[in-house]
Formats: sequence, structure tokens, C-alpha cells
Amino acid sequence: MVPLMLAVILLSSSRLAGRYLTVPLLPHNLATFWLGFMLVLAGIALSITARVSLGGNWSGIVTLKQDHELVCRGPYRLVRHPIYTGILTAILGTAIAQGELRSLLAVALVAAAFVRKIGVEETFLTEAFGDAYDRYRREVPALIPFVRPR
Repeated sequence: MVPLMLAVILLSSSRLAGRYLTVPLLPHNLATFWLGFMLVLAGIALSITARVSLGGNWSGIVTLKQDHELVCRGPYRLVRHPIYTGILTAILGTAIAQGELRSLLAVALVAAAFVRKIGVEETFLTEAFGDAYDRYRREVPALIPFVRPR
């Protein structure tokens, strides 16, 4: 939670970030604003679509529910963790629109937090679904679509 809270602080206030983290990295213009805006929309849409695809399997904590199934449809065909991919895409869009070092740092903090949580989730899913999850993990990348898993 700490990295996520720091990311929220960095994204929401340039005053709290301090002058060293508000260094501009990208031009502040309409092109970067609209690119960022479109990434935010795409990220939110991906996260919502993924959540709908999970249906009753979704939980805010890592847990096995009654009649839990391994979901491989919808955005789960492209990445194993599309909610995280969507959130990261939206935060990247925000970072591009803001164009400052603090925003890039926020993306890195959220990515690190998600990578840690993915490790926990994947261990749990491997125990719950065994060979089916191992096959899925070999075929579908974790976060970035079209990048072959190792």
C-alpha cells in the first residue's frame, strides 16, 4: 500500500512532490495532453472490461471463492492481469499528460507494487489450478500484450 499511496501523492500534487520532482520531461502541449487522455480512457476501459469478465471470481484480496474458475476469456486472452495493465496504462497516460518526473516515478512505484502482488497471486493461482494455470502462464504474458512470456 505504501508505494501506491506515494504514487497518488506524486500524481495529485506538484507542491507535495517538491521542486526536484516537478522537472518537466515532456512538452506541455495539446499533443501530450490528448495522448495521455486517450491512454487514461483505454486503461480504464480495459480494467472495467476485465472486471466484468471475472464476474463472481473477482475479489479485492487473493482468495479462492466457491465455484472459482480460471478465466481465460475477454482481455484475459491477451494478458493474465488486465486490471493491473489497465490501471498502469491509465497512470502512464496521466504521467504523459503531466509530463513531469514525479509522474514517471509514480508509474514506477505502481508497477513495482503490482509486480510484487502478481507474484503472490500467481503462486496462489498455481496452487489452485495446477497444470491449467501453468499452461496459461506459458501462453499468455503477465502485463504487456503480445510480449511472449518467458
